[in-house]
Amino acid sequence: MPWIQIKLNANNDNAETIGDMLMEDTGALSVTFLDAKDTPVFEPLPGETRLWGDTDVLALYDAEADTDTIVAQIKASQLLPESFSYKVEQIEDKDWEREWMDNFHPMKFGSRLWICPSWKEIPDPDAVNVMLDPGLAFGTGTHPTTALCLEWLEGLDLSGKTVIDFGCGSGILAIAAIKLGAKQVIGVDIDPQALLASKDNAQRNGVENQLEVYLPQNQPDNLSADIVVANILAGPLKELSPVIQSLVRPGGQLAMSGVLETQAEDVANFYRNQFDIDPIIENNEWCRISGRKK
Repeated sequence: MPWIQIKLNANNDNAETIGDMLMEDTGALSVTFLDAKDTPVFEPLPGETRLWGDTDVLALYDAEADTDTIVAQIKASQLLPESFSYKVEQIEDKDWEREWMDNFHPMKFGSRLWICPSWKEIPDPDAVNVMLDPGLAFGTGTHPTTALCLEWLEGLDLSGKTVIDFGCGSGILAIAAIKLGAKQVIGVDIDPQALLASKDNAQRNGVENQLEVYLPQNQPDNLSADIVVANILAGPLKELSPVIQSLVRPGGQLAMSGVLETQAEDVANFYRNQFDIDPIIENNEWCRISGRKK
């Protein structure tokens, strides 16, 4: 069945209150918060809802809903200016999971690395192939931040090296590192679903014995590696810079992404005391920051 979606522009202070009003007073079936500038938000602390400075609130309704009445209710709530902006759209009902699967194709990174959906045929059996089913965790290779990290890993000599994937998500970077020759890889993530996805994907690729995964509170003491990759976001990369830097052995290498072009220099400056930083690489406004520990 079709649906109606109403999009409102809000802000960090009122988005959650508006969302509650839409659910309780106007009969919205669901409410989604979407950054109006397409800037991601990192994992909130327990009990905390992190929103963006400019936030679009998307409310979904049955197609039979009276949008004039809903807009009148929104105005009556006085949570938005009288001349607030909104957009009403018809949303087609689809099998979204099937549509996403149909559009996720094998992708090549560098000269030899392929990321292949587990339900598609391998294009090059002689290449380094990572079979991936992301499940509920982030990381398919389609996002520029993941692509930047995969290209960096593909260009390294990982033979005999220990690698830490900090914020491992689906395990895509960790498994790629193993397939590219790493001796041992450790994945760390705050989300138990990510650890489950990483384990499942490692088993799918026959490398489960070379991958260890941990929640941060359970990781071994004095954990360190020759290579560390952290595809998270600018905020955590700055806040956790002492932790991330401590994971890299002297002379080891670090790559970070999840950083917008406008944020890259600021993030890099948190690491310059301990690292010789390479030229920053950009892909569709997203950046990779890499360097070698002094």
